[in-house]
Amino acid sequence: MIRHIVLVRFQSAVSTAVIDDLFAELHQIEGKVPGLLSITSGRSESPERIERGYLHGFVADFADWAALEAYQIHPDHKRFGARLVAHAEGGLDGILVFDLPVQTQGSPT
Repeated sequence: MIRHIVLVRFQSAVSTAVIDDLFAELHQIEGKVPGLLSITSGRSESPERIERGYLHGFVADFADWAALEAYQIHPDHKRFGARLVAHAEGGLDGILVFDLPVQTQGSPT
């Protein structure tokens, strides 16, 4: 499984309603990309408070690299990604992406 982790530092003028709308748009892709297992999104609630301005984000789990690639080229993802970049502080500089291969129970080591 591939865990696609995206952290976002939104521009200060971006309202909670706009952020909620962005994440609602993201969740609309669920069921449209084979191998997309789940999406979880929201605002950090970390008691450590070391987010360094990356207060929002999402995690999308994919069956494999091919499913992640299908998601990346999907037109709904491209549209969502453009909106996300437009609202991030410094554009693409306000977004961190980290893709982590995760071994699930029963997968080969």
